[in-house]
Amino acid sequence: MNKIIVAGLGPGSTQDITPAVIQAAREADCVVGYKYYFQFVRAFLREDCPCIDTGMKKERERARQAFNLAAEGKTVLVISSGDAGIYGMAPLIYEMKRELGLQTEIEVLPGISAFQKAASLLGAPTGHDFCVISLSDLMTPWQVIERRITAAAAADFVTAVYNPRSNERYWQLPRLKEIFLQQGRKPSTPVGYVRQAGRAEQEIRLTTLGAFNPEDIDMFTIVIIGNSQTYEWQGKMITPRGYYQPHDDTVMKPGQQIMTESFRTIERELRQRDIPLGRKWALLHAIHTTADFEMEDLLQTDPEAVEHLYQAVRDGRLKTIVSDVSMVVSGIRKGALSRLGIQALCYLGDPRTETMARKENITRTQAGIRLAVAEHPDALFVFGNAPTALMELCELIRKGQARPAGIIAAPVGFVHVRESKHMVKPFKEIPKIIVEGRKGGSNLAATLCNAVLTFDDAADFQPGRDL
Repeated sequence: MNKIIVAGLGPGSTQDITPAVIQAAREADCVVGYKYYFQFVRAFLREDCPCIDTGMKKERERARQAFNLAAEGKTVLVISSGDAGIYGMAPLIYEMKRELGLQTEIEVLPGISAFQKAASLLGAPTGHDFCVISLSDLMTPWQVIERRITAAAAADFVTAVYNPRSNERYWQLPRLKEIFLQQGRKPSTPVGYVRQAGRAEQEIRLTTLGAFNPEDIDMFTIVIIGNSQTYEWQGKMITPRGYYQPHDDTVMKPGQQIMTESFRTIERELRQRDIPLGRKWALLHAIHTTADFEMEDLLQTDPEAVEHLYQAVRDGRLKTIVSDVSMVVSGIRKGALSRLGIQALCYLGDPRTETMARKENITRTQAGIRLAVAEHPDALFVFGNAPTALMELCELIRKGQARPAGIIAAPVGFVHVRESKHMVKPFKEIPKIIVEGRKGGSNLAATLCNAVLTFDDAADFQPGRDL
């Protein structure tokens, strides 16, 4: 008949072979393939149908043999494991037909790929956009493979990994894990792997990206790495498509997704990435708000200042935030304040402020800080506008009237701005976050405050929970 049928046998179980492939096996005059796979189709072949083995890594010889047999008028069944079009024989058959200028009829019958079988055993990890990457560099340069890994990780694809490891290929899978973490994939991201999917030796494991040990993997294993929305539930790995959005923290809102990707971009462009987590979390917030990478030089944080302030919030010792201007309060996330049971106050609009300012011949922001200290001497004080307000707080601290839980000093301008920031530095016992120089602003002060309130999201690199 001068016809080649290229068929995928599935991952290795007779139950996973499609009816179309079984029918093709029954009608074939001969079968060409690697001898290990003959066992899966032999029961469907005619008694006089020969199985022709071309040996391991003899794909071109296998294809040439198939065309020679088809030229004799035979219907030739070329078999591959999984799907013949996915790292299988189908592309090679078509390429050889084009190269030789043959008229042989070719039909491709799909099969269940190993990653599909593995996914079904793990639950539903490929419910949204995914990609498949082979780590074999026999025919693809590693530089190309690494670019593809980086792109998949950065684009938040669920990623299935073929040919993950062998005796010679021992370092590529650890490198893949490293790239995914560098690109911002959370250590808590679910990772599933299945060995000998669909076969008697089948083994199924579910772990996380952080805990994933490449040494557990061999060449018979398929690895599937979840995306930012993938979660584990009752021992299964699930990536939601979006038809049903549970009202919990497993699915990020669009704004949070954008903020997460922005943070990943910022982290990749930092000059120094190996810095304490608290400082990094504050710095990412500062650059995200200002798009100014000079913050790497300008933002000064006392050792573990963010950590200490967040712990004070969690312990209930910090219940009030006081700002110099109302714009700072507007920028502090209301969801975080509500979730943590904290109030954010600004005394600038208090009628007493205007009265005190006129009477004492001071600025309204100074008067506001005096009132705030009288009522909340142990608050977190946040400054995003007025250097005179920060200078007033420093004076009240020196007099023993104020005992701030912490200070965020980011006033902006040209008069007394630098001086006000220098004045706050000697208070070594008070956790401080300072934006050096003339730069600052209400938005910057507010985002630094948000960094403190959301520090529990820093380890998993998941900003924007309260957006």
